Amino acid sequence: MILNWTKKEFEAYVLLFAAHANHIEDKKENEFINTLVNKETLHKIHTEVVVDSEKENLHKIQEYLSNNNFTNVEKENLLRNIKKVLFADGSVDVLEKKVYTILQKMLS
Repeated sequence: MILNWTKKEFEAYVLLFAAHANHIEDKKENEFINTLVNKETLHKIHTEVVVDSEKENLHKIQEYLSNNNFTNVEKENLLRNIKKVLFADGSVDVLEKKVYTILQKMLS
């Protein structure tokens, strides 16, 4: 699988995946993501995240990470933003915790 994403598109994919962890598209989570990623990129990536299964989501994330160099600082920033997305609505449920743990391991 060849993913021709920019790093911003990858970031959008990961953040949207995290936001959809509990299968609820929360307005506050989307508003936070909009502060990090422009609307054009967000719109482009949104459908892909929603259409892909969780298994496909994780495979694409792992594939992109394997084929692109990320510094520790970039990984830490992405994890911090994932956490902010998950807390944007004021609570983190079990599904969101599960997804965060998985993404944390992938980015470590």
